[in-house]
Order: sequence, then C-alpha cells, then structure tokens
Amino acid sequence: MAHANAALTPRHRLQLPRLIVDQGWPPSQAAEFVHVPWRTAAKWAQRYRDERPGWPIGLGPHTQHARTPAPAVRKIVHRRWQQRLGPVS
Repeated sequence: MAHANAALTPRHRLQLPRLIVDQGWPPSQAAEFVHVPWRTAAKWAQRYRDERPGWPIGLGPHTQHARTPAPAVRKIVHRRWQQRLGPVS
C-alpha cells in the first residue's frame, strides 16, 4: 500500500485523466502537474474516455505468466547450492 501523498495512488491516477478530459488541460501540462510522462497522461486520458466506470485502473500487469515448474526450481536451487552462485530459496 502506498503512502497518502504518493504520486500514483488511485486518487491521483483518477485526477490526471479528469484534468485532461473534464477540465480541458493539455496532456503535457497535466503530466507535468502530476509528475508522470506526457505519453502516460495521454494514454490514461484515452482509457478514461473509453472506460469511465472502471476507473481508476490498476498499474499491474494485464496477464499472469505461468509459474516455473517445481522440478525446474529444484534443479536451479540445487545447482546454485552446488556452485555457490547465489541465494538458495
């Protein structure tokens, strides 16, 4: 959980597209105000226009990749342990 004044809390992620779409700010000016790149501001504004009910969106990955199979993890850990190559989990 982010602290209350973090730049990318859900409240701030909603503030940025509202500045652009609802109040008519240019994306570059709104991005500077919220401290994000202007491309991010433009992208979020477009998503806000397209999907208002679902806002604010999360910033995490959109897909969940498969876990490494347990036998492969065991082999990796064993090799690291044998060769003293790093942390053993």
